[in-house]
Amino acid sequence: MRRRELLLTVTAMTAAPAVRAQQKAMRVVGFLSIEGPDVFAPRAAVFRSGLGETGYVEGQNVTIEYRWAEGHFDRLPALAADLVNRGVDVIVTSGGNSSALAAKNATSSIPIVFVAGNDPVEEGLVASLAAPGGNLTGVTLFATELWGKRVELISELAPEARTLAQLVNPQWPGAVRSTAAVQEAARAKGLMLHILKASTESDIDIAFASLFDLKAGGLLVGDPTYLSRREQIVALAARYAIPTIYDWREYVAAGGLISYGTSLTDTYRLLGTYVGKILKGAKPADLPVQQPTIFELVVNLKTAKALGRTVPPAILVRADEVIE
Repeated sequence: MRRRELLLTVTAMTAAPAVRAQQKAMRVVGFLSIEGPDVFAPRAAVFRSGLGETGYVEGQNVTIEYRWAEGHFDRLPALAADLVNRGVDVIVTSGGNSSALAAKNATSSIPIVFVAGNDPVEEGLVASLAAPGGNLTGVTLFATELWGKRVELISELAPEARTLAQLVNPQWPGAVRSTAAVQEAARAKGLMLHILKASTESDIDIAFASLFDLKAGGLLVGDPTYLSRREQIVALAARYAIPTIYDWREYVAAGGLISYGTSLTDTYRLLGTYVGKILKGAKPADLPVQQPTIFELVVNLKTAKALGRTVPPAILVRADEVIE
């Protein structure tokens, strides 16, 4: 063997372990969501920021593989199985309990970090909030508990309303819980409630067209599958001049009247830090499920003016953000 060939061989043999080490250092995170990429886009930066707090940077030492169900719940099991077959190091789920349950059913060994809309203990995701057990942990939004507050807020904005309506997607597993919570809150205030079921774009159009006949004076909207249709929903709320409260600020940023819900910025930053901790060796069973501590009340005064509504000072004082 010539000296030059010998040197090349030795160099390749020396470099091989380093290359393998570099390849091994690139961890893979699977991201499973009932939503679409456009909905997640505003949260992507804070999720990556949370990862960065633990030393992981996408494209440098971690790769994120995204799987989007685009509002189709029946796609979640196959997408979860695909991530498991891919051999990802961690699975992150977004868009409510349905995504988390699909991931849980797909694997009992790969760590799962979820964003749960409803109580994850009642849903069978974890044994308890303090000691999750198994391979799942994450953040719970306790979305059901916030509906009572939304009924109060829309009643303050439309005090003359004796009838409310709630727009729900019957395909969403959390629909039954949310409608029960709204019904209870409305009943406590002596208000009538109509449930408007809508899964498709045309369903939503039809639901809004029924508001006049129902004499609804206020509308409640909250469903992970509706965020991707927020432009349509906000435009219809304006067309039919119906005071509407939403669960996330994205609706208000798009021209909606008011929203009240958990801070998604805080939620997804925390989600990123949990993923980073697990990549560093932490066990999901040892990471307690986090509960929300920051809630956002967002008001769009321009929309209120267009609707001929005066936002009560009591709401403006409590608002975390006022869009003018």
